[in-house]
Amino acid sequence: MSTQLPDPIIIPSKAGDALIHTFVAGFTGDNIANATHIIESKNILVLVDGQFLAPYATQFRAYADSLRKPIERLYLSHRHPDHWFGLGTAFGDVEIYALQETIDFIKQHGEESRQDHLEKMGGLAPKNIVVPQNVVKRGTETVDGITYVFDKVIDTEIDFLLTMRLPELQVCIPQDLIYSGTHLYLTKDFGNWIKVLQKMLASDDKLFLAGHGFPANRTEVAKNIEYLSAASQAMARGLNKDDFKEHLLRRYPGRLCPGIFDIYLPRLFDAASQF
Repeated sequence: MSTQLPDPIIIPSKAGDALIHTFVAGFTGDNIANATHIIESKNILVLVDGQFLAPYATQFRAYADSLRKPIERLYLSHRHPDHWFGLGTAFGDVEIYALQETIDFIKQHGEESRQDHLEKMGGLAPKNIVVPQNVVKRGTETVDGITYVFDKVIDTEIDFLLTMRLPELQVCIPQDLIYSGTHLYLTKDFGNWIKVLQKMLASDDKLFLAGHGFPANRTEVAKNIEYLSAASQAMARGLNKDDFKEHLLRRYPGRLCPGIFDIYLPRLFDAASQF
């Protein structure tokens, strides 16, 4: 992976009395546009995910600090390393919340995952891992006047994923349930993933904070459903790995970050390591 990283893009979104800052890593080369978020309320900051590559994690932390409000907590959405590697780089002093399954995975396999990435990432990898300290469960909590609704979604892009809604602000934070303008990281759980997205479309939410790419609207949610349906049909046709990739590249020429195919195809077709 090249160390010449493009600058991140920061997108502000106004939602009621809150300001949401979305920090998006590069779309070029092998980068896959990781998106992390800051919910800025009256007195504090709540962060979502910690970036992947060390330089982006450091820049994300610097941007959060520039807002001059305390970071009250950081929510980790799931165990894919492009969302938690940055915790060890820049957020070791922050209270981190995650699902119990995510915490258990990082405890058991976090260092193994880091070592697995070191050879290809070099200095872009974290020097250590940070295990979240606090368990998030399904339910509702008010943080600095904002209502958060937490849910545990299973068997979609990942086995266990934490989603959040800010219902009074009509904001949904599904992270990797939505890839905004980029190719998706696919698993075999197409059917359940589609059902979850259809349920999201039936909600009153208007702003969807994706795990990759820019903040999205309801149209992008629908486009993700269509993409998953097309991928499911291609799998059912028995396409091999190379033909499957070529099929989706031809069908969706406008989607960015084709490097993600090289990450998930060995897992989808060859039973490669899940780290």
